[in-house]
Amino acid sequence: MRRRESELDRAVAALLAARAFIEIRHLAGSARLGSGDRPEETLERIRFLADLAHNLPGVTGPRRSTPSRPGASRESRKRATAARPMTWVWHTAGPEGRAWILRHIEQAGRTWTPPPPLPERRKGPAPMTPRQWAGFLLGRWPVRTPVGLRPLPVAANVLKPLDTETVCALHDEARRLRLGLGGGGSWLRAHLDPEGVHYLLPDPASYYWPGTPVSEGEIGWWQCVALLRMRDGEQVRGMVAVLPETFTALPSTLPRRRQLRLAHRARSTERDTHLWGRDHEAECAPELCGYVPEAADSARPTT
Repeated sequence: MRRRESELDRAVAALLAARAFIEIRHLAGSARLGSGDRPEETLERIRFLADLAHNLPGVTGPRRSTPSRPGASRESRKRATAARPMTWVWHTAGPEGRAWILRHIEQAGRTWTPPPPLPERRKGPAPMTPRQWAGFLLGRWPVRTPVGLRPLPVAANVLKPLDTETVCALHDEARRLRLGLGGGGSWLRAHLDPEGVHYLLPDPASYYWPGTPVSEGEIGWWQCVALLRMRDGEQVRGMVAVLPETFTALPSTLPRRRQLRLAHRARSTERDTHLWGRDHEAECAPELCGYVPEAADSARPTT
């Protein structure tokens, strides 16, 4: 049954992508010929269709056989999306987009059941799989090298404890160097536990693996996972780009066994700083948490 639903989702995605492109082509042709009375409405309609359909080509493709971060626990949302590939498109479509989807499926004479809601990301880490437990008991470092890529150096296979000032300094450096992952400015400083201990380990996704070509040359930094303790005591996941020399210079004081356990916890924690900040937003005020937005502040850090 699940396989049938997955295949039907892919067929529906291909149908909807074709219908969206046909409608966009028609709207663009009308605008070029000047036959539309309200060009701003035409552009808005094109934008709506492009936003709705831009993920559909990815849904139609075969299921990825290899994860972007080998060895990490699969998040509940990723499991849901693997079972029903249309889950994300349906979840983010909004009322107008969902009506458009259902109308075109009905016009094509197909029967399709929308996917269930996306599961909420759980608090705390996901349970370790039997394979992860075996690796932990054997003392294997959980970050694995994607097929065809060069392993990270030994200096990267370490988890390091950090205080709040150091975490903020790493994010400031990432923002200053425009590495693309990090930032957060005063938002992060105000919402981390000022006395908390945080943890950091290099754990690049395959598309961020060092040496991957980019427009400026090659990626020369390490994408790191951070296990951050927030001001309310919850531990959440963060991401920050760190230069190899910066990470290597950080002190390492934890026994190897504790590093392994915390590395698994960091990699399997689903809630991140964005979701924590979303839930905290209603009570976020200078008199409560001390955060005062700045004009140059990038708000929550990129994760």
